[in-house]
Amino acid sequence: MNKELLIIGIVWPEPKSSAAGTRMMHLIYLFLSKNYNITFATACAKSDNAFNLKSIGVVTKEIELNNSSFDVFVKKLNPDIVIFDRFMTEEQFGWRVAEQCPNALRLLDTEDLHCLRKGRQQALKDQSVFNTHYLFNAVAKREIASIYRCDLTLIISEVEVDILKHQFKVDEHLLCYLPFLLESISPKQQSVLPGFRAREHFVTVGNFLHEPNLDGIKYLKEYIWPTIRKQLPKAEMHIYGSYESHKVTQLEDKKSGFYIKGFVEDIATVMQQYKVCLVPLRFGAGLKGKIIDAMYNGTPCITTSIGAEGMYGTLEPNGFIEDEPLDFAKMAVELYSNKIFWNAKQKHGVNVINLRFDKQLFTADFMHRVEATKNGLEVHRKSNFTGAMLMHHTLQSTKFMSKWIEEKNA
Repeated sequence: MNKELLIIGIVWPEPKSSAAGTRMMHLIYLFLSKNYNITFATACAKSDNAFNLKSIGVVTKEIELNNSSFDVFVKKLNPDIVIFDRFMTEEQFGWRVAEQCPNALRLLDTEDLHCLRKGRQQALKDQSVFNTHYLFNAVAKREIASIYRCDLTLIISEVEVDILKHQFKVDEHLLCYLPFLLESISPKQQSVLPGFRAREHFVTVGNFLHEPNLDGIKYLKEYIWPTIRKQLPKAEMHIYGSYESHKVTQLEDKKSGFYIKGFVEDIATVMQQYKVCLVPLRFGAGLKGKIIDAMYNGTPCITTSIGAEGMYGTLEPNGFIEDEPLDFAKMAVELYSNKIFWNAKQKHGVNVINLRFDKQLFTADFMHRVEATKNGLEVHRKSNFTGAMLMHHTLQSTKFMSKWIEEKNA
């Protein structure tokens, strides 16, 4: 008999819009390949960009916040495993799962460390150096509590595993490093990637609702692109992304070759047309889907240390890493103009995909970890007293607040 997996999503997965949507689909396909019956539930309204989960055999369910109807639903489903998509869903539904299905394995998928991203954003606003003062913020208190309440937390970046272990002192038996799970790039696929002379212009891509992306585009336009354009007057900057708003479209400046292109259905076809991908992120966390897309499609990158974090390990990057705008622009021009550099960086990108993100490197160990934790759940939980304590207090506070809201809304 197939096992039951319940995923509680903060939104419907949109793999064409965000790296988070791509990550969620990786997890769904992995568990489908292991013959799990999957139900995806969310309280969020479905957008036009949402993936059709029913088309791959995933059952979908609309749920409500602060409503005991979820208790009836989850008890009847009786899942073996529950995945919470980011800590906010665990806060809302974790205690209900614990009450109704105490034997279900509770997994948290952080996507990225929100406290890290928020802390870096605040440090940037303050024009200050990021340190533990910014890391140990209000979001951290909520996010780390959620990690402790769950049986296992999936971390997409090795850097974030280290931060949790060494800064927050989270025991590593609660953490599982699981990056993007990609197909490797074969020599044949590499051989048909468009070459240096077949490409032109610069590109970047990202969900415009994601604050690091919007900040990066503004930073690019104001501090980096003018220098590039001065040296490469025929080059253009093309920016793709979902959920463009007026404050995004008004950044377009055709006279300087700065174009807002909006949503694209097939990022692979688009990315292969461009010579260089620019990723000038000044804050953020997790792994950068736009750099993965660039490497997969043979497009070398210029990025910042924030953009590069967790991506390359000890391998050579698929471009250059620069934090100062003039240096960023200088290396962008160099990479755009130098065929020898460009060819080498394209090959580095293929190596990074194949040696760091090939799903075959991770899936067997991950599923073994999940099954072992599930089979030894009682012992596992006894070794996590902090989690038990936090769940106890959650039941005393969040539970009754939720019930009060439900009564108020009745």
